[in-house]
Amino acid sequence: MPESNAADDEHVKPFVYETLNSKALHFSLSEIQSRMHIDRPFALDLEYTGLMMGFLLFNSAPAELAMIGLGGGSLAKYCHRYLPTSHIQVVEINPHVIALRERFEVPADDARFQVLRGDGAEFVRAPPHLLDVLMVDGFDYSGTPPALCSQAFYDDCLACLKPNGLLVVNLHRGHRDYDIHVGRLYNTFGEEVLVVGGTDSSNGIVFACRGPLLQQLKMSVLRRPKAFDQAAWEDLKPSLGMVRATLRAQNP
Repeated sequence: MPESNAADDEHVKPFVYETLNSKALHFSLSEIQSRMHIDRPFALDLEYTGLMMGFLLFNSAPAELAMIGLGGGSLAKYCHRYLPTSHIQVVEINPHVIALRERFEVPADDARFQVLRGDGAEFVRAPPHLLDVLMVDGFDYSGTPPALCSQAFYDDCLACLKPNGLLVVNLHRGHRDYDIHVGRLYNTFGEEVLVVGGTDSSNGIVFACRGPLLQQLKMSVLRRPKAFDQAAWEDLKPSLGMVRATLRAQNP
């Protein structure tokens, strides 16, 4: 086992709570960071993760996708499985979270999927390439780190996207500065912002685009991408429907 160092010890160690049919990642007993069903390890169990996959309505096959925050790996595993043509990089600052990746069946690194230890704010300041989709789901023991919700951070997110690239952010609606954080996203992206609230969680999912993509979405019948099996698609459709309904309400 590798020895701990001072930098590692700065980060809070999460713990895994297991039942007969599930595993959950926690920093505290009161809040679940991620949950996996044993018999369906690649399914999205928490509602907010399905909402974040709403980017598929705008880009069903992003070439370059990055995530800030690994957690229990639900979104990382899902994108690896169902977006086979996407190159995926996941940036996680906490080494103790990365150390749990095998317990949550996060795939091994390969040519198109990598989990990188690093600071998400630094990553977007100097990305290796421009992104089609950037997902920000970085939480620690105290919530969203200030470095991942500052005005400078959102400005850097805009700069690291391709034209019509999409930023997807998970925010805690109960945070005292929630409205400030959403306001910063409007400051950076103008009117190309869509805020979707879940029905059974305290999460607010914000979509923000570098371009007019939100206005151009065609309200056609949802079609299952080839890589999705029928069960996975049926599970995801309610979340996609919620995103579409919010967009229709915002743009009647």
